[in-house]
Amino acid sequence: MTARKPNAAATAAHERLFPGHVSTLAVTDPELIEYFDNFAFEEVLQHAQELQERTRLMTQLAAMIAVGALAEYRVMLGAALTIGVTPVAAKEIVYQAVPYAGMARVFDFLHATNEVLTGRGVVLPLEGQSTTGPDTRMEQGLAVQKRIVGERAVDAMYADAPADEQHIQRFLSGNCFGDHYTRSGIDIPTRELLTFAMLAALGGADAQVKGHVAANLNVGNTRATLLAVLTGLLPFIGYPRTLNALAAVDAAAPADTAPTTKKDNA
Repeated sequence: MTARKPNAAATAAHERLFPGHVSTLAVTDPELIEYFDNFAFEEVLQHAQELQERTRLMTQLAAMIAVGALAEYRVMLGAALTIGVTPVAAKEIVYQAVPYAGMARVFDFLHATNEVLTGRGVVLPLEGQSTTGPDTRMEQGLAVQKRIVGERAVDAMYADAPADEQHIQRFLSGNCFGDHYTRSGIDIPTRELLTFAMLAALGGADAQVKGHVAANLNVGNTRATLLAVLTGLLPFIGYPRTLNALAAVDAAAPADTAPTTKKDNA
């Protein structure tokens, strides 16, 4: 039987991300690894060049948290650190996942991140990145929420919510945005790409995916950037969730009307 192995381009990309690592699956499942690596680490990358490599790895990590892929996350976190994602950025990806995937899912990923970082000699805890406190989180969270989502949209969310649901709107402003989006370590446009990746990977969040397509455009990301994110996610989250997210992109940012260049605030 002819030996099966990835092509030269895929092998070079794999070696850059995982230097010296030989997957056991290359021995037990050589056919799958051949065409998966050729696809994920060569063909896909040709169509994801709108993203810097570090940003692509970060969005892939965010999606892996959303789908609960703990083992793959550990491997890809090592790759991300190898190509220059900082420990602070790695931690911020996990923190950003809490309001979207929930702490019940994120808990194991936080421990895994800590184990990978300490295994590389990183001393924990890292320097804090919070910029708000109990007295400022609501005001600053509402401000950044309006910047990202749009002032009229946020005002409508509050106006349309019944009295017994107003606390959920306050949670969104104070917790989701006030506790998380105001943190330093990752800028807001990057946080929005992470959120988009997580929502696309979760599945069943089509309305939220569409809303965060618009939010990404509001903070300076483009249709091309969002397509590059989804292209990079495809091998890891599959076609159904990717195609659903593509439909959201097409609905909110049609090809003939979407911005093609980043805004100055990106």
